[in-house]
Amino acid sequence: MIIEKFTREILRTGIFDTYVAAVFFASVIFFVLNASWFTPTEMMIGIVFSTIVFKGVANMMLSMTISLVDLDNQQDKLDFKKSSDELDALVNDLAIQEAAIKSNKTIKMDNKG
Repeated sequence: MIIEKFTREILRTGIFDTYVAAVFFASVIFFVLNASWFTPTEMMIGIVFSTIVFKGVANMMLSMTISLVDLDNQQDKLDFKKSSDELDALVNDLAIQEAAIKSNKTIKMDNKG
């Protein structure tokens, strides 16, 4: 769960998509500037191939980022949040019980008087 959340956050930033788009436009510029050396078919194949290769590199970078990041801190945060929510629920239950006891006492006092 922590790894999935971390991965979603990384992908949501769009850094890998920006990387692949930059490679695509860089390869387009390269082939346009060197158009006298390449045929149109070679240009298309080169652009598609370089984009696919660098998309694979981006996926490898993502997997290395996930494997190299220390997720123990994330686990501690998740455990703290869970414990905090449980404690808040217990405190709320205690407050409700105290209010019920106090209201019962006032009702008994009103009935006696």
